[in-house]
Amino acid sequence: MASTPANATEQSLPLFYGSVVPLSSQLHPTHGLVPRTNLEFTRNSHAIPVTVDEFVMAQRNYPIVFGVGDAPAPLALIGLQEGNNLYIDEAGNWDVNSYVPAFVRRHPFMLARLSPDSEELSLCFDETSPQIVAGAGEPLFNGAEPTETTKQVLAFCEQFEQAVFRTRAFMDELNKLDLLMDGEVTIQRDGLSEPAVYRGFRMVSEEKLQALRGDQARKLVQSGMMGLIYAHLFSLSLISPLFERQFAFTQAQTKA
Repeated sequence: MASTPANATEQSLPLFYGSVVPLSSQLHPTHGLVPRTNLEFTRNSHAIPVTVDEFVMAQRNYPIVFGVGDAPAPLALIGLQEGNNLYIDEAGNWDVNSYVPAFVRRHPFMLARLSPDSEELSLCFDETSPQIVAGAGEPLFNGAEPTETTKQVLAFCEQFEQAVFRTRAFMDELNKLDLLMDGEVTIQRDGLSEPAVYRGFRMVSEEKLQALRGDQARKLVQSGMMGLIYAHLFSLSLISPLFERQFAFTQAQTKA
């Protein structure tokens, strides 16, 4: 299965993927998609990539920050300690009142280039996932033809890649305007002798944002990017509630 590329994909295995194998009617003629029973595979992650298309929904439940490095991406914080997702329970079920990022929902599928010079993105899947099974679930192929299930999966992955493309354009604009700064959050909780300090992420500088020229600010408003920036800034107020989740989790682990 292939699709016209909207953008480049990750060169190494993305988060949550144990492998990336092209889906093929020749190699996987009887494979089917088994319904997902939980999101256990997300347990050891504390941050999940999100696209700009998700900012409005994600900012209701999670702080949205930006990663560090040469190509920072937006991240929804689902924990404040490495390897600890605070939004799933012991059975691996996601908090029913919280938005599940598309990065999670697309697994075990994704679009990827099969070679660096390829002109197409091919529909691939994680061979280690228990959701793709030979002779079980909703069939992915009817002979050599993709089934409706596979077409729906492909459409979702295409939409996701288009959103990634828009996200990269957003990040390019933030970098061009030099709006990002190193983030730091300090939380003082009653009963704790020392404040909790969190670093290692980037955020939009409100000072730099307010200092933009009128034409630059107008361009951000007209493109819709200003709304995305404020969704990010408003979401940062959720770091304190996330800290309370983390504190409660740590207390429960200590008592256990």
